[in-house]
Parts: sequence; structure tokens; C-alpha cells
Amino acid sequence: MNLTDIREINRLLQGAGFRFSKSMGQNFLCDASVPPRIADAAGLDAETGVLEIGPGVGCLTVELSRRAGHVVSVELDGKLQSVLAQTLRGCENVEVRFADVLKLDLRALAAESFADCKSVVVCANLPYNITSPALTALVNADCFARITVMVQREVARRICARENTADYGAFTVLMQWHTVPELLFDVPPGSFIPAPKVTSSVIRLTRRPAPPVQVADEKRMFALVRAAFNQRRKTLCNAMMHGLGLTREQAEAALAACGLDARIRGEALSIAQFAALSDRIELH
Repeated sequence: MNLTDIREINRLLQGAGFRFSKSMGQNFLCDASVPPRIADAAGLDAETGVLEIGPGVGCLTVELSRRAGHVVSVELDGKLQSVLAQTLRGCENVEVRFADVLKLDLRALAAESFADCKSVVVCANLPYNITSPALTALVNADCFARITVMVQREVARRICARENTADYGAFTVLMQWHTVPELLFDVPPGSFIPAPKVTSSVIRLTRRPAPPVQVADEKRMFALVRAAFNQRRKTLCNAMMHGLGLTREQAEAALAACGLDARIRGEALSIAQFAALSDRIELH
């Protein structure tokens, strides 16, 4: 069974009474070269456990099954149950759970399902509609050694962005605080059914053993980051006043202590500079 053949995909889906849902961000791969490349990029072996999110008809799931020790695939759409029962027949190391991944305790799932695995990773063609919340939940779970996923190219660029660029933002800082991101390769719209209007990219996020810099209060630093990018058009001084409740004198003093101009904008600060600045402010 060729799970990337459009005719085969349509036959399976029609037999299950399935219709693609825009609200679920469903775009299934129909390019046979892509699933093996994604699975290879995940760095799997027989002692690795893999969490997959949104298996579709299972073309990537099969590749993961061939390489990993155990695969747990989480799918929201119950209409795919009969499809996956067919396509994953014989994949004895695959467990499919029909659930909303955003409502799962990911750390508990990893501890329960991958107790016998030496490492646990994520590998998925992420549904577009949950990309940011899913990645946020995955990095905050702090139990996955690597996260190799296909996302919209726009999102991939935001994750890998540097300061002083239009793509740089609060999501960038969050992802790079927890992981080292790598942009691996692009996947064109024609590789999917239905074809999305945008190009996709495969990225690999390797968990950091520790944050890139030390900070006195991580929550305070991210409050500063959110304030900076929520008021992106304002100077950082004004953003700190409105977002953190500081007086102008307090904001300017903190900036000056870090050698930063009072007119600087948040997008100009590196992660190290955000950490240093957060250590100079006090929130009540």
C-alpha cells in the first residue's frame, strides 16, 4: 500500500467517509520522498521512543515504526480510526491514541509510554492550526530530546530568526531559550493533498541541557519579552512602562544599567540582553 499515492489516499478516505477539515489543519503528504527524510532527520534507533502528532493516513508513522523502538501517534480526528487500522496493520510498535494533544499531560504520557526507551523525541507533520501552541507545550514539557517537525515556512523562520529581523519575536525567544533550532529543508505545496497555499519547512529543535544564559528570574524575563513584542512599534522603554507597570525613570535606569539606549526597540535585543535587562528590573 503506497500511502503517498493520491489515488490510494482518496480510496482510503472515501471508504471511511472522511473529508478534509480546514479547522483541523489537515494536509496529508503525497510525496513519497518526504516521510523518509523527516524520519531520518529525527535520528531514531531501536532504543528511541517517538511521539507523533497528527498522523493523517500514516505515511510518516510507518517510517517511524521502521526506525524507532516505540511510537505513540496522537490523532484528533476519530474518522481516521478505520483508516489507520488498515494502514498501520503490522506496525506492532505503534500505538495510536485518539485525543487532543493540547489537552494531554505530555510529561506523564512520555513517562508512561516510553519507560523502556533511552530517549524520547517528537517527529511529526504538525497540523498547521496548532503549530505554535503544540510547540510551546512540547518545549515546556521538557522531556523530549529532539523535536523534528514540519511546519509552515513562516513559522520555521520565526523560530530560527535572529534579533533585528522582522521574523524575530517572543516565540523566537521561547523556542531558542529551550532548544537549538535547525532549518533542514523546505517542502513545496504540491507535496500535500489538499495543497496548502504556503511552503512548509522541516525543522529540528534539540533540547538545551541548560538555558543559553543565566537569569535571576525566568518568569520575569519572559514577562519582559512579552511586553517588548506586544508593543512592538513602541520603544522598549515605553513597552516596559505599559507592559510591566514601570515608571519612565525605572525603565530608563534599567536600560542605562545595561548600556542600552532609551530609544531602542525590543526586536534589537538578543536573548542574552533580555536576560541581563530582566535582572535589572523589579516587578511588584
